[in-house]
Amino acid sequence: MANIDYQLIILGGGPAGLTAGLYAARDRLNVLLVEKGVVGGQVLVTDWIDNYPGFPDGVSGSDLIEKMAAQTSRFGLQTKNGNVVKVELSATKKKLTLESGEELTSQALIICTGARPNKLGIPGEEKFTGKGVSYCATCDGPFFRNQEIVVVGGGDTAIQEADFLTKFASKVTVIHRRDSLRATKVLQEKAFANERIEFIWNSQVVAIEGEKEVERIKVRNIADEEKEIAVSGIFILIGTIPNNEVLPLEQLGSDKHGFIKTDQEMRTRVPGVMAAGDIRSKHVRQVINGAGEGAVAAIAAEHYLSGLD
Repeated sequence: MANIDYQLIILGGGPAGLTAGLYAARDRLNVLLVEKGVVGGQVLVTDWIDNYPGFPDGVSGSDLIEKMAAQTSRFGLQTKNGNVVKVELSATKKKLTLESGEELTSQALIICTGARPNKLGIPGEEKFTGKGVSYCATCDGPFFRNQEIVVVGGGDTAIQEADFLTKFASKVTVIHRRDSLRATKVLQEKAFANERIEFIWNSQVVAIEGEKEVERIKVRNIADEEKEIAVSGIFILIGTIPNNEVLPLEQLGSDKHGFIKTDQEMRTRVPGVMAAGDIRSKHVRQVINGAGEGAVAAIAAEHYLSGLD
């Protein structure tokens, strides 16, 4: 395999990619991590993480990633910044083409390109992300104990998370642009029976306002009437988009939303190609399970490479 640049390439530098890189570099594989921007992924826009093991007082997203990256450097992980525009896969060779025209080849590949939340695209959303605007109830719900918050959305995730958030918030207002929910009937019935959940129908959030943190939102209904609601937080739960634009999904195998399907060892149906983290088809997307999947994927890659030898 003299014409192959690396034994393993890891595409993406979030928690899954960094953990995969840590395991692979520690195993002394000839491995390269490719990231189009700064390593960290969605964690970098997370203001504070209270539920990552080993940090009893919590840790900021940027500090956690800095520590992860420093640990990979200790074992000599090679990294490269570059925007991948094409991914070609075969049983014997994986090839990534960068925007610059450079081509990188490997025997094995771990895909950790992640996902991104659907956003409303309204004034204040970016400004207050991590300061009252959240896209993850499990991550941020405990920060809103005995406070009034809003959930935007009407699907299964939004309604399930609205119910979960009542464990902490004094009141959860669900704002939905239609006059009925899209969530399954069982979830709807549970939400309607929850005294802490209220609903605003046929309405959209059009602005998020405050000084240093979220203090209020503006809501406009179907009749074009607008009102302000005082809240401490807003959870925008209108779906997640996989970062799969350059991936050959038909070859890899994906669910109907474009997330990659794998087995328990993170292996796709292409020999030598694994996927880990938020790009995987799964229900839970947390830093902790992304990191765990990265470790599993790296071990699977090492086993695959040993089989080639």
